[in-house]
Amino acid sequence: MPQRLLDDEVLFEASADAPAGRVLVVACGAIAREVLAVIELNGWTHVTLQCLPGRLHNTPGEIAGKVDAKLSAAEESGNYDATFVAYGDCGTAGALDDVLAAHGVDRLPGDHCYGFFAGVKAFAAMHEDDPWTFYLTDFLCRHFERLVVRGLKIDTHPELLPLYFGNYRRLVYLSQIDDPALVERGREAAVFLGLEFEHRPSGYGDLRPSLERFVGVAPRG
Repeated sequence: MPQRLLDDEVLFEASADAPAGRVLVVACGAIAREVLAVIELNGWTHVTLQCLPGRLHNTPGEIAGKVDAKLSAAEESGNYDATFVAYGDCGTAGALDDVLAAHGVDRLPGDHCYGFFAGVKAFAAMHEDDPWTFYLTDFLCRHFERLVVRGLKIDTHPELLPLYFGNYRRLVYLSQIDDPALVERGREAAVFLGLEFEHRPSGYGDLRPSLERFVGVAPRG
């Protein structure tokens, strides 16, 4: 499983002798581990996974254009019978959906990875109950220092911390796997941000059934 994804990367290639009906999944690198796990759990040999860097979390305005480029390249290659995008809206304010509509491609449900990991309905209720919450996933726990502390320049400008997080009350870690070391990292992140800590195991949430539904109905040649 990948520890970091800094550049565009093919993480899983369909087998050369895979059955007809090859499927491409274009995913956010922040959920690469989880998408790979679903591929392996189902034994899919006809699925190729290509990921964009997880650091795009910090520059969501770039996501739609980069996904567009991936989809255009896939269409030009003629290698795939169906394509799915493993992103939520992810802060693109509808720009990603415009790209997907132009290509006739579906994506994961919800606005972001917190939503589809928790379950879209469950996350909406959670957010309604306490909107002053900052969320972490396994990926963000692993890379909190790189993506949050250094990514937001809090390491060199600590005065930014209250500007970014002063209105939050708690940090909720939505965990995909059972890993006490990650729980401890989440707790340390909450202390650093000055927030209450809560751990909610979510598993893969809506990610697995969404992928299985799509791959299950994708044309097989």
